[in-house]
Amino acid sequence: MCGRYAASKDPATLTAEFEAADLTGGEGPSADYNVAPTKTVPTVVQRHPRDADGQVLEDEPAVRQLRLMRWGLVPFWAKDPAVGNKMINTRAETATEKPAFRKALSSRRCLVPADGWYEWKRDGKEKEAFYMTGPGDASLAFAGIWESWRKPGTDDPPLITFSVLTTDSVGQLTDVHHRMPLLMPAENWGAWLDPDRADVAELLSPTPLSFVDTLELRPVSNRVNSVRNNGPELIERVENPQPLDQGALFEQPK
Repeated sequence: MCGRYAASKDPATLTAEFEAADLTGGEGPSADYNVAPTKTVPTVVQRHPRDADGQVLEDEPAVRQLRLMRWGLVPFWAKDPAVGNKMINTRAETATEKPAFRKALSSRRCLVPADGWYEWKRDGKEKEAFYMTGPGDASLAFAGIWESWRKPGTDDPPLITFSVLTTDSVGQLTDVHHRMPLLMPAENWGAWLDPDRADVAELLSPTPLSFVDTLELRPVSNRVNSVRNNGPELIERVENPQPLDQGALFEQPK
C-alpha cells in the first residue's frame, strides 16, 4: 500500500523534470515530507487543449500539465466526497474490473511525483518505519488515476482527486511490506499519460525488479507516524528506531 510519502520539489522544478506546463497557478504546496491522504499535491496529466467554450480540441496535440489534486479518489457519481478517504489506493490487478476505477483508468491517468514513500514493517506486535527512495535527485513517479467531482445540484468548482495504483512488492521491498506503489519508469510516462490510449494493461505489471533494485530502504524515525510532524528530518536514516506508536499511524491531517 501507499499511505504516506514525501514530496519536496516546487512546481518549477517539477515542470522542468516532467516537461510539463505549470497549471498550479502559483499555489503549489510547500515542501512536504509527510504527505497524507486528503492533502492537495502536484500531479502530472496530459490533456488535449480546449476552445473558448470548453470543448476538447481532439485534433490538437495533448499537452503535459502539472495540476493540483487532492489525495483520495472521489468518483464522479459519488454523493458524498468522504468516500475518497477510502480510495487513496487502487489495486492495479483489479482496476480494470471495478466500476469505481475502470473509466478513470481508461481515460484519466496521472503521475504522482514523489521523493520517496514510507512503509511499516511488522515484527510481532511492533512496526518499524522505512523510507523508500531512488538514487540521486530524480523523482519517483507513482502511477495514478484521477476524477472530477462536483457537488450535485450546484455550480461549485469541481473537486479534482486522485488515487495511487498499488501492486505486489518485488525484490528487497518484500522484506518490508507485501504491497507497494506502482512505480512508472520515465520511459513509460508518455504511454501512461496518453489520453488517446485506453488500454494500458501492459503497463499494470509489477514494477520491474531492475528498477526496484536501485531503491534505498532506509529505517527512519517513528515521528513520521504523526502528520503533525513534517520536515527533512523525517527521511533521515535512524539506526536504532523506537517502537511504533500505533495509535498515531493512521492519524489524519486536521
